[in-house]
Parts: sequence; structure tokens; C-alpha cells
Amino acid sequence: MAADLDWNAFGRESLALFKELLRVDTTNPPGNERLAADVVGRVLAAEGIAFETREKEPGRTNLVARLRGSGRKGPLLLNGHLDVVPVDRDRWRHDPFLADEAEGCVWGRGAVDMKNMVTMSLMTLVLLKRQGIALDRDVIFAAVADEEAGSRLGSEFLVSEHPELVRADYVLNEVGGHTLHMGAARFYPIQVAEKGICWFELTAEGEPGHGSMPHPKNAVVRLARAIAALGGTRLPQHVTPVVAEFLRALAARAPFPQNKLLPLVLSPSLAGFLLDRIAKQNLDQARGIDAMLRNTTSPTMLRAGSKINVIPSSASVQVDGRVVPGQSVASFLAEVQAVVGSDLALTVLHQHDGTVFPSDTPLFEAIRAALARHDPGGVAVPYMIPGFTDAFAYARLGAVCYGFSPVRLGPELNFTAMYHGHDERIPVDGYLWGQRVLYEVVRDFCAA
Repeated sequence: MAADLDWNAFGRESLALFKELLRVDTTNPPGNERLAADVVGRVLAAEGIAFETREKEPGRTNLVARLRGSGRKGPLLLNGHLDVVPVDRDRWRHDPFLADEAEGCVWGRGAVDMKNMVTMSLMTLVLLKRQGIALDRDVIFAAVADEEAGSRLGSEFLVSEHPELVRADYVLNEVGGHTLHMGAARFYPIQVAEKGICWFELTAEGEPGHGSMPHPKNAVVRLARAIAALGGTRLPQHVTPVVAEFLRALAARAPFPQNKLLPLVLSPSLAGFLLDRIAKQNLDQARGIDAMLRNTTSPTMLRAGSKINVIPSSASVQVDGRVVPGQSVASFLAEVQAVVGSDLALTVLHQHDGTVFPSDTPLFEAIRAALARHDPGGVAVPYMIPGFTDAFAYARLGAVCYGFSPVRLGPELNFTAMYHGHDERIPVDGYLWGQRVLYEVVRDFCAA
């Protein structure tokens, strides 16, 4: 029998732990997730919850804990990565590693990506134990390393070398469950799909020479043309059923003119024009939709030359490629070479496929029900993120993975802009709301 619960006191406890984790600098590289894993382990030990740690490399700690159920149903895994991306401190209004509380928000790198979900998941495990909830499913909690650099030292490592620790029927992960406002309508996108990655390098070869004598076979100039071409080209459109359903669901409740424009974006002949029009009103929204509709490329890292007065014989750029689920790497690279030409060398650096999971499951219904209780006017909608998460790794073990780290946001906060951006923050009230929603989803889905 569950004990009475003081949600205000529990919320303060969760919020304090969240701030503590934000103050731990786990910027990747180098990661050093052990520092955050030690905080998580201290909490689990105090609650009498057993856990194990695994490291592929020193300091790159993965922690896994489990509450045992009857085993009548398959396990649920709550996943959160401990690493965060680098910051430009001079561009932040509050120090990214002090977890300041200001303007109704907690500020810090990892506030939405994703130490919020790490804390909420950990505290969900703690509360299930304290409340004495009888479980039909094991509830597993994994705090993992290295997601921001591709998951090789984190979820991929656990899945390939320690699958017994993380094998589950279902996974709850990041990038979903936040409030999306469109006029008076409120949506809660639940991630059921994500794009794959194809990180690659383009290299241009040319003739070396003295910088005082320009010539047309300069490798840097050739590479610059290719980069400019990639930056100015929309690759062909590939509409998936998840994206089509998402846009139509938004249109059904969106105000004019979005209700008319969004379904038309699914047409390749109209999409470019309409997205440019939407961008004039909401640039972030247009970028997000555009990225869901096609494979994308973002040149990110350049390398050429060693002296200012020497024209180098080669120049290269590393490119972040994202691939729509169902599209092959070969077809994606053919699209790239149609833009940049075939005279540049192309080398794939890292690749994994995108994922799509069904939304007609008992877990999705539990999510929908909890959101309806806590925001009766909001609508849960399946969607695809243009990036990737640890879901691709857990999918290899047959799990159904959803992005659901719930947070209630006001219309003034742009959730996607805070991912990897300056001034990452989360509303205190929205975080506490999300903690309760996540707990109730897990409790209702896993209780006997």
C-alpha cells in the first residue's frame, strides 16, 4: 500500500538534487561522467537501492539500478545521459554551472539536455521504493555517458557488452513531453522516431603554391564552393508517416494561417516556398519542420593549411549528416554528391540508422492519460526529432523507445532553441510538474 505523499516536500528534494547535478561539469569532451555518477550513486545507496557501474574508458561511468517486479511483464528502462555539450560562458546571462534560480527558471547546461530527465528518473525510482509500490515490471534506471559524442562509451557500450543490465521491453528517454504552443492550442510531442546519422568528411585536393600567386586549383577555394553549395541547397524531400501525422495533428488545432500551411508543407513542390514563409514568422519552427522532411547536412569543422602564405594541397571539412528513417546511407551520399560534385573525396566517419517505433502501445496510452490528467487541454502527438538520442542503441535489443521527459512550458520559452544553445534553462514549476507526470506514468504502467 502506497504511503501518503507530500508532493511539495518531494518536489523540493528533487529540485535540490537537480541543481546539484547541474553544478557538476560533465562537458563532453572530456565527459568525466564519474563525477555525476557518484552523486547518483550516493542517492541510491542512501535509499537502499542496489546499482552497478561500468566503464569502457576510465572516468566515463555508466550507472544502472533496478527495482525488481514480479516479472509478469517486461521491464521499463528510464534512460538519461550524464554528459553535456560545451558552453560559451561569455554568452550566458547566468553561469552555466551554478544552477542559478532566476526569472522562475533554473539555469544551467543540462537543464533540458538532459540532467532534468536524469534527476526525474532517479527520483521516480526512489519514490517507487519509498511508497512500497508492488510492480509487475522491473523498473531499470540507466545514467549513461557519452551520448553527446555518439554514445560509443555509453548506451552502445552497455548494449553491446552488458546487455543483461539494460534489456527492456520499453524505454523512456529524452526530447519529448514538452509543451508546444500554437496559438491557444497546446501540444505535447512524444518522440516515436528519430533520424540516423552519417558523419562524413569531404576533402578537396589541389595544387600547392605561394600565397602571393593565386591560381584556380586552390583546394581551399574548391572546398569552399562545395560547402557553400551544401549550405544553400535543400536535399530532396522524404515524408515519413510519423511526420505526416504530426503535421496534420498540429494543423487540426492550429490557428490561421498555420492550419492551412502545415498540411501543404508535405507537398515537395510547395514545401520550400511555404517553409520560407513560415520562417518569417517563426524561424525555429520552420527549421524544425524542414529538418524532419529531408536528409540534412551541416558543415561543422574545417581543416586546411599550416601557414598563411602557403596555398595547401588539400582542404577538408567534417559534416554532420542526418538521415531520415528508411533512407539508406548510399542514397544519402548520392544526394550529397549531386550537390558538391564527384571530384571531392568523401569518407564516412560514423553512421547509424534512424529509428521508428509504434505509438499504439500501452505505454503510449499511459503517457496520454497522465498528460490528460495534468493538462486537460493539451494533446499528446507522436513526432520525429531531427537529431538522435540513445534510443538507437536500445532499439538493437528490441525495445520500444519513446522520448518523454515531461516539462510544462509557457509560450515565451522555446524548448528546441535551448538544446545546445546559450542560456539553457527550465521553469521551476514546469520541472516539478514534469517530475509528477513522469512518476505517475511509470507507476501506472508498472504497478501490479
